[in-house]
Amino acid sequence: MITERPTPATNRVRPGQTRALAFSLIEVMCAILILGIALVGLTQGITSALVSSKESELQSTAALFAAGKIEMVRADGYLTDGEKEGDCGDDLPLYQWKQSISRTTLNGLHEVVVKVENAKTGTMIYELRTMLFDATDSAFDDASQKKDSAKDKSKGRKKKGRSDEG
Repeated sequence: MITERPTPATNRVRPGQTRALAFSLIEVMCAILILGIALVGLTQGITSALVSSKESELQSTAALFAAGKIEMVRADGYLTDGEKEGDCGDDLPLYQWKQSISRTTLNGLHEVVVKVENAKTGTMIYELRTMLFDATDSAFDDASQKKDSAKDKSKGRKKKGRSDEG
């Protein structure tokens, strides 16, 4: 028995028979819908990663600037109570800073606060607080206290001497 090779004429689908030769229109539309949803999700993921990266860069720059301002105050060697503010220069036009130095209850100890803000909106980006000790304040306060206590002691001796004399 000899069989013939299938030819395009004999390979046709006959009525009543079904054969899957290609994708249907619904299958193609579902595939495109799934790819579209995946692309939207991927785009949003990349966008949020870029926004987070930029925000991290702003925070890091602000933190380094604030730490630098505190180191400049420390390097000056003396602390002056009060508030100062300014911009961060031409290199960092997006930032402005505010610095506050105030005394604490302990002699010579000062609280230093540096705030870095967005120059356009004024919203705070970063705040750094620390305590710095100024030995000159402490020495001056200690010296004045010693003088005051020495005066009090000498007054007490004079009063005792007068009472012993009379």
